[in-house]
Amino acid sequence: MSDPIETAIFDLLTPLAPGKSISPEQAARAADPEGWHRWLSRVRTVSVGLAREGRLVITRHGKPADPNQFKGVYRLRLPLPTEGGLTAPEPAGEG
Repeated sequence: MSDPIETAIFDLLTPLAPGKSISPEQAARAADPEGWHRWLSRVRTVSVGLAREGRLVITRHGKPADPNQFKGVYRLRLPLPTEGGLTAPEPAGEG
């Protein structure tokens, strides 16, 4: 079964133009519109894991941030082709 936060992140990012980003709040609201606030720490945890895998980029001030050391306000986007990451998530449960 897929993580609802991971699903929300990629559902929001996939239709966006390359380089466009979302806020953690948008991901949390997509997962749980009523109780989104309690999901914010989970969004951060999932985002860090995805960034370490190269499937997601965490940005601060529009620039990629180290997923192991960033602090403060951040945004999420898919890796650009020049960054060598995946441009789309692998389908869950296939292959």
